[in-house]
Amino acid sequence: MIRLKEEHLRELFNRTIKNEDIQTVFQPIISLKDGELLGYEALSRGPSNTPLQNPEKLFSYAMEYDQLWELEFLCRAKALESAHMLHSQGKLFLNVNPNIMSDPKFRQGFTREYLSRYKFEANKIVFEITEKEAVSKLFHFKKTVDHYKEQLYQIAIDDVGSGYSGLNIITDIHPHFMKLDMKLIRQIDSDAIKQSLVKSLCEFADLSQISIIAEGIETKEELCKLIDLGVEYGQGYFIQKPKSVLLPIRDDLVEIIVVENKCKRYISLNRKTDTSVGNISTPLPTLGVTTLVDEVKSTMDQDSTLPGCCIVDQNRLVGVITRNQLHYKISGTYGYSLYNKRKIHEIMDTNFLQVDRNTPIHMVAKLAMMRDSNRLYDFITITKDGQYYGIVTVKELLEKSMEIEINVAKHMNPLTELPGNVLIEQQLQLCIDSTDRYGILYLDLDNFKPYNDVYGFENGDQVLMHLAHLLEEIVSPHDFIGHIGGDDFIIVASSEKCVPYSEQIIEQFDATITRFYTQDDVEVGWIGSKNRHGKDELFPLMTISIAVIFKSHFQSTYELAKEGSKVKKQCKQMAGSNYLISKE
Repeated sequence: MIRLKEEHLRELFNRTIKNEDIQTVFQPIISLKDGELLGYEALSRGPSNTPLQNPEKLFSYAMEYDQLWELEFLCRAKALESAHMLHSQGKLFLNVNPNIMSDPKFRQGFTREYLSRYKFEANKIVFEITEKEAVSKLFHFKKTVDHYKEQLYQIAIDDVGSGYSGLNIITDIHPHFMKLDMKLIRQIDSDAIKQSLVKSLCEFADLSQISIIAEGIETKEELCKLIDLGVEYGQGYFIQKPKSVLLPIRDDLVEIIVVENKCKRYISLNRKTDTSVGNISTPLPTLGVTTLVDEVKSTMDQDSTLPGCCIVDQNRLVGVITRNQLHYKISGTYGYSLYNKRKIHEIMDTNFLQVDRNTPIHMVAKLAMMRDSNRLYDFITITKDGQYYGIVTVKELLEKSMEIEINVAKHMNPLTELPGNVLIEQQLQLCIDSTDRYGILYLDLDNFKPYNDVYGFENGDQVLMHLAHLLEEIVSPHDFIGHIGGDDFIIVASSEKCVPYSEQIIEQFDATITRFYTQDDVEVGWIGSKNRHGKDELFPLMTISIAVIFKSHFQSTYELAKEGSKVKKQCKQMAGSNYLISKE
């Protein structure tokens, strides 16, 4: 009976390959910044209502029957054909077994002629390599990947976070994308360890110029947390299930993404002074790949201030040549005569630092300082939408970085390192000018002065720093926290978050404030000190009052602050920790 079943499965599999009975379904990958489509992952299914419909079983039988190559080739061909027929937009992600990429037959499937049949350019194809597959002969595999990169194909490492080999592969082949395993994404909104890991991977990806894609997003909460952590792209059932047709991204989903990205925590200074590297870039003369070395030398001789030249092919940046690199090549007894009639692409540097114009200046500075010592002072190239935009020198980069740091430091509270009154004023004005629904929380500690009098200013500072850290843990990085001064703080957030924030702050403050008192004072529940008139009085332990103001009719920050002061005063008259919402 078992043998008959095995023979039936083998016959079914062979018939599937022979009849090309493979269906391609597509799952969109979208930006978690604005909901824009990045592309689709092509997924293959076997014949409907058979054991081979499940892709895991389909590929498992292919390996068992030694027909993995035949199945993968068929799946890729069907994916390209279906994507062409459906007029798919963006990139096409194709799953590839890394151990067959160097096979000559694989290369034949991705020639210009083959792709032109389906109207695809190489830069629209992303080879998705799973880290679960053992990569034999890593050195040769890296050379193969480099070959495809040179042909403008892109590389994604799949299932990052599901095993132990992925980071090794990432550092060896430097892919364009890292796809986080769905097990890492599941319930990430309630798992601090997963959040910490993903945040670290995002920082690593930023420094390495790799884009992160989160797979398997199934809930709104997971999506919002991934946006909060800075993940760039996402896919999963909450976004859209795999379909055999291409459907538009839901409007309500785009709205969620846009709303979550609306407010940025420290946007005040950055919106007044844009810190993107594109703002300090300057255009540099570009040369074509066929320009002769002698012409390049003449260009640089005519302008001694030029640090070098950028080499473009149809406005796509393909290389650079610095002044020092050119002089090194043509110097010596025979250097000039050897190279002067050669084309510049023969000696240009293709291993240069290239960043998008929207990359923050501080991030570009980090990338520049991570280069080899012999490249440390080479200029950095800037692109916009993949096209050449300009350059920035290391000197300009470091000067601007220092200027930004000084400006930020001037406006931060020295104790808590939160934005001070200048940035708070700017943030409130942005809030008033915006058409979005914002809320403002004014926070004030009750009985803080008596505590300072009894326990001293150093302990009082510890309480303020504790509250600042508590706020940073509760409030999303996309929302704004400011320190007005003394024991007064402010939060600006989307209106639906204000009440949950207030409840969490009160709960955690009340649960932790007793650690700053002696055990005796905690047990009696009060401390003795002098009141404002110099008379002895008993004061309860510190509590917190929060005035909640929803932006509505205010015409100025003065009106807003005045309303906040009035509501906060009313709230402080209530016993214990409380929040009070302004009556609009």
